[in-house]
Amino acid sequence: MKNRWIEYYSGILKVKVSGKGIERFLNQLIRMDIHVWNVKRHGTEAVVFSMRLKDAKKLRGPARSYGCKIRFLERSGGPFFLYRLWTNSGFVLGAIVFLFVVIFLSNMVWGIQIKGASPATEHLIRKELDKMGIKTGTLQFFIGSPESIQRELTDNIEALTWVGVDLKGTTYHFQVVEKDEPEKPEMLSPQNLVADREAVIHSMFVEKGEPVVSINDYVKEGDLLVSGLIGKEEEKQAVAAKGEVHGITWYETQVEIPLKSKFQVFNGKEKRKFFIKLGKLAIPVWGFGKPEFKQYETASHDHTIKLFKWELPLAFRKETIRESEQVTRVYTRLEAISSAKEIARKDIKSRLSEDAKIKEEKILHQSIENDKVKVIISFDIIQDIAKEQPIIQGD
Repeated sequence: MKNRWIEYYSGILKVKVSGKGIERFLNQLIRMDIHVWNVKRHGTEAVVFSMRLKDAKKLRGPARSYGCKIRFLERSGGPFFLYRLWTNSGFVLGAIVFLFVVIFLSNMVWGIQIKGASPATEHLIRKELDKMGIKTGTLQFFIGSPESIQRELTDNIEALTWVGVDLKGTTYHFQVVEKDEPEKPEMLSPQNLVADREAVIHSMFVEKGEPVVSINDYVKEGDLLVSGLIGKEEEKQAVAAKGEVHGITWYETQVEIPLKSKFQVFNGKEKRKFFIKLGKLAIPVWGFGKPEFKQYETASHDHTIKLFKWELPLAFRKETIRESEQVTRVYTRLEAISSAKEIARKDIKSRLSEDAKIKEEKILHQSIENDKVKVIISFDIIQDIAKEQPIIQGD
């Protein structure tokens, strides 16, 4: 019989019929369009067959007419399965609740371990993690990726050089490298301090050695600033010259700024969607429909659902859709020059040490060509120009 599986979902009965009029009884069933299959004879006055549950009430009339007795041997199929499920609903419900609780607890943060940090830095990290919502009892679905956590911690805590973030099971592990600027070892061998570039001396602070230049002196690269030979001419003693010599140095930078430029910005409007992923299939559970934004960018984050330490083929996906719009920025000549100065300052500072200072800036050239402002700027920078030079025996 075709489509037997459809009959299974509607319910199947296995029936035993006994009596002298079995053949006429079966023929009557066929005339009544009652489907029977797997018909097997049991002795001379009994037969067993299978039939649909919905036709069971139709057996009474033919059985009475032909003097047959009916006995139901087996019941199978969807309705009987649901009945057994209902009678054992307490056990099934308990199993479902237990599985849900286990999955729920397996996707919760139960531990935060921080290694490599001093007590003060560890306190700062834990405070920052609390602000980010990363603490014991938080569901992992609502926590960002390890990469985003790493980036936020590094940006917000100045004491960190690097932090590694690793999620193992229900515990976050943080491996911290703090900023530790080692002290410069004391130079024991005799040395001079010489200029490492062309400059005009601005200020001096000499700890050891004999200064050979004065304020406002012009020096070139390699010129002697502080001698490591001290004492009288006849009894010179070689020491390790130490100190800082700040000089005024010069830099030039060229910047081009378009008077009109277009760029994309987010306007603050956003929509969030949540999905349950089963393999490659994503089933939406919140945030249906297409976004109403004309221009937008989508950022998504998947969090794999775990059972104890094993990852299930299920994942929780969060999508954030942010509306963007195109903005046209138009500079006046003065605004373009001001922006060019700011860009030039940032460029210069990125090439200098932290203690360097800008003393003065001058615009050497400015012009407008092809809707672009071209500016050449000169900077006077005050910075330490001294570098060590060993004193060779016999100098």
